This record gives sequence, C-alpha cells and structure tokens, in this order.
Amino acid sequence: MTAYERSMMLPTNLSDRVVLVTGSSSGIGRATAVAFGREQARVAVTYHTNESGGEDTADLVRDAGGDAFVVQYDMTDRTSIDAAVQGVIDHWGALDVLVNNAVPSGVGPTPFEEIAPESWQLFVHGIQDGVFHTVRTAIPAMQEDGWGRIVSISSSSAEGGTAGMASYGTAKAGIHGLTGVLADEFGTEGILSNVVMPGMVLTERNVERPEDVRQAVAKRTPSGRITTPEDVANLVVYLGSEANGNVNGAVVPVTGGL
Repeated sequence: MTAYERSMMLPTNLSDRVVLVTGSSSGIGRATAVAFGREQARVAVTYHTNESGGEDTADLVRDAGGDAFVVQYDMTDRTSIDAAVQGVIDHWGALDVLVNNAVPSGVGPTPFEEIAPESWQLFVHGIQDGVFHTVRTAIPAMQEDGWGRIVSISSSSAEGGTAGMASYGTAKAGIHGLTGVLADEFGTEGILSNVVMPGMVLTERNVERPEDVRQAVAKRTPSGRITTPEDVANLVVYLGSEANGNVNGAVVPVTGGL
C-alpha cells in the first residue's frame, strides 16, 4: 500500500475496539462482523441456534485480521440477552460498538389478514423488546468509557411499506423512533446512534430466489444492481467507528436509490 493510499483510508481507529454484532452467524451480520475484523477490531459473534455458523463467522473475522469471540444470543429472552452482553464485557473488559442485526427466526411475507396475534407479538415485541434490552444492557459500558456507537439494521419496509411485511415493517419502524431518542439522550456522552436501512439484500435466502425476480428488482433500481451484504457492512463500519464524528440519529438507506 502506498503512502497516498494510506492517507485516503478512513480513520476508523477500530483496532482493539470491542464490537458486538447480533445475528452474525450468516447474511448481513456475518458480512458486518468480517468487515469489523478487517479493521482489526475484537468482534463478538452471536448465534441463536446456528452455532456452527457462528464459529464459521468467527474464523472469517480472524482471517480478516481481527479477534473473535462467539456467544449464544436469543433476542426474545432477556436472560439470554443479559448473559450475552455481560459475557462480552467480561471477556474483553469493554463494549464499544453495538450492531443490532438479529431478528426472530421465521420472518417471511404474510398477508395482513393472515397474521396471527401470537406471530405479531413474536416479531413486533421480539424485535423491539430485544433491541431495547440489548441497548439497555450494553450502554453503561459505553458511558463508562465516554465513547460508543450503536447501529441498528432496519428495512425499507419500515418506511415504504411492503406487502406481506406488516409485522416486520412495524417492528423496524419502532427501532427508528428508539434510535432518535438514544441519539438525543446519549449524544453528549460521546455515544452516537444510527439506523442503516437496506432494501432487498443478496443474502443466502435472496440469492435462492428465482433469477427473474432478482433481475426485476435490479432493473427497477437506479444503481442497476441489488445491494450486497458487504454494501451494508461497509456503511455499518463507518457509522460504528471514529470516522463517524457527528452522524447521529440518522436513518441511512442502502437501496441503490430504489
């Protein structure tokens, strides 16, 4: 790398920072964990049931240049949340960056008239309560250090509305509101909170969609392509680092302009 190339690098200053990425056994979470690994961060990888996926992500983080620690995390269980967050703090003695990416299993399109009350409870309260309790448990460590970054992954369904995604879109919209409050209340303590809002992302599940469906989305997208997990991860790393000096309370779309 030339001196010029080094000078153009973002001053993320993430080396040895402790980063917790929830739901990082695959997809956007995995890409985000690996992206932080490239910045030589210490990354806590969480899984719900896919422990082998979590271990695979940890290996990729280490290969990228970071350190990794794997912990089980169930966002619908407060005891699990507390144990996971405290486990990270006990392991590394700090928690600098929290990425809220996990969602309850089983998210998928359901027509509004077919949404069962228990399903609504699972997704809306599961996501919102899970993020609330995770932030509440993590933020004292950031306050102690006088520095922190909270980045929550949302969805374009939260603002634009997507047929069949009432529960998911509603839950994610609530995270937008919570983020604004966090930004207002904790910004003066050096803790910045933001939302990253992708549209369709080429995760493992979406890659398996029919080619004509993916092509139709790409043609409607001004950038001409569908967002990748790495596109999302790169933005999360920026917002979760010292390179982000004053972006706070923002909802940043990663949709290619769609």
